[in-house]
Amino acid sequence: MNLHPMKLVTIICQTILEERVVELLREAGAYLHTAFNVRGGGYQGGRSADIVETGNAPIEVIAKPEVSESLLARLHAKWFASDARVAYENEVRVLRPSQFLA
Repeated sequence: MNLHPMKLVTIICQTILEERVVELLREAGAYLHTAFNVRGGGYQGGRSADIVETGNAPIEVIAKPEVSESLLARLHAKWFASDARVAYENEVRVLRPSQFLA
């Protein structure tokens, strides 16, 4: 069994921004993603998953390291200066890397 190193990028933003984040993913070269409706809380208060428009959406994408780097740079430059969004990257290993390539 061969496992191939990739990056898992998770972006947590308001649900209403999901389409804009997906556009940014495509611009960076990432074409597959998974999104969730969630609830939680932080220093700016809580968010409920009951009302989709006011909830948070973690958006996950698995990508090559250079795509992850480009995506995080674009997120930082475009959206992360003054808003309550979160993004992070993890090392993952996948069975079929061709699934995640453009």
